[in-house]
Amino acid sequence: MARILVVDDDRSIRRTLEKFLSELGYDVATAVDGPDAQKQMAAEPPDVVLLDINLPGMDGLTLLKTMKEAGALPPTIIISAHGDMRTTIQAIQHGAYDYLNKPLDIEKLKITVRRAVESAEMSKNLRHFVAEAATEYQMDNIIGRSPAIREVFKAIGAVSTTKATVLITGESGTGKELVARAIHFNSPEKDQPFVAVNCSAFSAGLLESELFGHVRGAFTGAVSDKDGRFRAVGGGTLLLDEIGEISLELQVKLLRVLQERRFERVGDNRSLPLEARIVAATNRDLPEMIRRGTFREDLYYRLKVVEIRLPPLRERREDIPLLVEHLLAKINLNLHKRVRYVPDETMRILVGYDWPGNVRELENALTRAVVVSKGEVLEAGALPISGATQTDRERGEPEPEWTRLKDVERAHILKMLNRTNWKKKKTCELLDITRPTLDKKIRDYGLKPGMVLVPSGTGGEGTT
Repeated sequence: MARILVVDDDRSIRRTLEKFLSELGYDVATAVDGPDAQKQMAAEPPDVVLLDINLPGMDGLTLLKTMKEAGALPPTIIISAHGDMRTTIQAIQHGAYDYLNKPLDIEKLKITVRRAVESAEMSKNLRHFVAEAATEYQMDNIIGRSPAIREVFKAIGAVSTTKATVLITGESGTGKELVARAIHFNSPEKDQPFVAVNCSAFSAGLLESELFGHVRGAFTGAVSDKDGRFRAVGGGTLLLDEIGEISLELQVKLLRVLQERRFERVGDNRSLPLEARIVAATNRDLPEMIRRGTFREDLYYRLKVVEIRLPPLRERREDIPLLVEHLLAKINLNLHKRVRYVPDETMRILVGYDWPGNVRELENALTRAVVVSKGEVLEAGALPISGATQTDRERGEPEPEWTRLKDVERAHILKMLNRTNWKKKKTCELLDITRPTLDKKIRDYGLKPGMVLVPSGTGGEGTT
């Protein structure tokens, strides 16, 4: 049962809201002012707060700001008789979930409270998920539980405690920089700098200066001494991203640095120690480049003291639902949206697509879908990808369809139940039917949580 704290100095409003919310099935507590609210929240944190702006002593905005700064801000609905623009903007800036004007519209209040409670539940689930992942993997941003990604976690764990040079390989968008950061931030040197350099973003001459640094007068435009990334990173981690793009001349110099653990700035004869760990990453086939003579074999083996290969998303499709959950939470937060329900049809498309751009493409597709979505549901039509799976397209087969009217109704009711995680009240609202009608349909059609219906042949049905 969700706990709601009502903070208002008006006794009649407190009693009215307490009675109304209790009848809706919530556990309701009340407070008369800011200090009283703080005391109750410390004793038993609420899931949602209804907060009046005009409180004696500490006003509602101050209390809201204090809760936010303390990191203890549940979804908070501001209620006020003075809904001016300035106050409303300030409340939202301080983290208010919504702003309702007095006298309160009871139906609007009921809907807003319900959504705030759902938001609190989603936040709790996300915090639990992140804490669980951090405990198991000790890295928050690399999501997955497939055998392939677990091997990556093991490799990170093994190499993070050493200063060994690491080569990370994988297609574009698989998360090579995330792995490099995980290695660094799980290492004893995590308090030292992490510096990433995209080798493809510089010409050969500029990249040499960027990495090694230079002294004044070393070349035209070198008007002062400059420390390069080798020195700036100190004892931290230097990521050389797109290592396959560097010139053969620079490969020779980098090889020497890795062999001797020393380097010289451009135009300087003094040798400086290299204290950093070097991590290289590429989406290129370096062995093939060696055969063509465009990458040095000795540098390749210096870089791949430990190699971590990141699997493409199509090789770990079982991780896609988990990635979708993680990315949607992140996208909703960034875009201030609440797209949280993913229907079975949408998930089937997401899992069936090959994702040539890997996790980066998945995140971009979800972002676009969240932007164009009108409600809380991620509809398949909002995705910028085809509705057919790769396998379907290869076979030239059309997507299966229901033919009998009762099958269409049965499948649609199950779809709505799954969309709301079997919350019958929400399902009734989506279907525009009563609770007894829904319960009867569930019994008549033999629907159960976790059931998936698939058409089989003409006019028939299948259950998985």
